[in-house]
Amino acid sequence: MAGKAAAPGTAVLLVTANVGSLFDDPENLQKNWLREFYQVVHTHKPHFMALHCQEFGGKNYETSMSHVDKFVKELLSSDAMKEYNRARVYLDENFKSQEHFTALGSFYFLHESLKNIYQFDFKAKKYKKVAGKEIYSDTLESTPMLEKEKFPQDYFPECKWSRKGFVRTRWCVADCAFDLVNIHLFHDASNLVAWETSPSVYSGIRHKALGYVLDRIIDQRFEKVSYFVFGDFNFRLDSKSVVETLCTQATMQTVRAADTNEVVKLIFRESDNDRKVMLQLEKKVFHYFNQEVFRDNNGTALLEFDKELSVFKDRLYELDISFPPSYPYSEDSGQGRQYMNTRCPAWCDRVLMSPSARELILKGEDGRATFRR
Repeated sequence: MAGKAAAPGTAVLLVTANVGSLFDDPENLQKNWLREFYQVVHTHKPHFMALHCQEFGGKNYETSMSHVDKFVKELLSSDAMKEYNRARVYLDENFKSQEHFTALGSFYFLHESLKNIYQFDFKAKKYKKVAGKEIYSDTLESTPMLEKEKFPQDYFPECKWSRKGFVRTRWCVADCAFDLVNIHLFHDASNLVAWETSPSVYSGIRHKALGYVLDRIIDQRFEKVSYFVFGDFNFRLDSKSVVETLCTQATMQTVRAADTNEVVKLIFRESDNDRKVMLQLEKKVFHYFNQEVFRDNNGTALLEFDKELSVFKDRLYELDISFPPSYPYSEDSGQGRQYMNTRCPAWCDRVLMSPSARELILKGEDGRATFRR
């Protein structure tokens, strides 16, 4: 996303990416990803740019540390970024702390033409002018220029070691103050459980966590400002409704474990056409026979099942979705446009905003500012 939401001529680009797989195959995926990122920067030419990363460092963080350092150095020193003479990088690298680790990485780049940029010090409760390039890592809890929290374990008891949480920074650009919140919410642990109810139990968990974040950033401790919340929300399509729609003419076969009688697989077959399998559903399998339905016209036909944000309709807004589901794309660099047959494709990665932030963007209609997607 790119926009001029602060002042005339000030372009702001907000980017979010779950980059976990980049560190599992840095030679291929990381290079391709960086090339695409630089192309986006070149296209939009922002003055202020925020990159919010989730699962930074990958699944095996300790073994990926060298790749992390290389990735950060590349971003800060690349020719494509040479006009950004100020930067702030916040990396949660404290992977040994089960209580605090979120694997979030937040990057902020300021163009050399941008003057008088300030960042808020949450401890001193005042703004400080941004100069130079600085990297903060390891234990971010002691960094006064941000607020960071990991969600309590009881939010998602199924996951013994969740890395979900949020990081918040506050900026003042051209006398316009706003918060930028990097967020990672809980995933669906099982396709079968998600399919049981509408909305799913996992949807309720995400609503609770996001509500906590919103309450936290508008509490009484600091002055209220506009805010943008962008990251991996793990929002999913309403599974029960999607399956019923995709498999309207199908018959369902239930497969149970012999020892526990637990449902382990659902098979949906066409009523005719030699009883062709349309969908196979397991805990971590969502294999639908025709992936094109998720890509045709950017998946617009399925947007009616994207319901999780509706709970926050008076608190959060977003621009019209004009891209196909962002998850779960193949991690094979040669099949980048294919979805993995693990989850139902969904718009997990979003850029959301407060009502006042939306007003900043809508000013573009009267010529004072513009926002493009």
